[in-house]
Amino acid sequence: MSTADSVQKQGVYTVRNRDRRSTLATQVTIAGTSQERRSGLKNLPALPSDAGLGIAPCEALHTFGMRIAIDALFLDKDFRVRKIRSGFARRKLAVCMRAYSLLELAPGVAADSSTRVGDQLEFTATSETSQEVR
Repeated sequence: MSTADSVQKQGVYTVRNRDRRSTLATQVTIAGTSQERRSGLKNLPALPSDAGLGIAPCEALHTFGMRIAIDALFLDKDFRVRKIRSGFARRKLAVCMRAYSLLELAPGVAADSSTRVGDQLEFTATSETSQEVR
C-alpha cells in the first residue's frame, strides 16, 4: 500500500527520500497510541542521528517539555513532505493543516539528506515488521 495508513503502529522503519536517493534514518518507531503521541521525545536527553519518531495522525507539533531540538517533517498520507522545520527548538509550536503525520528526526538530518518540501519519502520495515511502504 502507498499511504500512511499502511504503516503498522509497531516495529522499526528505515526512512528514505526517494527523490534525493538519501536515507534520513534507520531506526524510526511509530507513535500510534494517544499516550505515545503525547509523550513523544520528551524524555530523551539526545536523539541519535539515525533514529526518529513518526507520529500519526498529526497536524501540529509543540516542543514544550522537550530537552532537545529536532528536525520536524510534516507529511501527507502519501509520505510527501509538506513542511519542514529544521533545528526546531524547545518551547515552540508548528502547524501544517495539509499534514497527516509528522516525522521527528535529529537536528540537521533534513539538510544532510537534502530533503525538501515536495519530496517523496518511503518507510521500509526492518525484520520486526515485513512490509515496505512508499
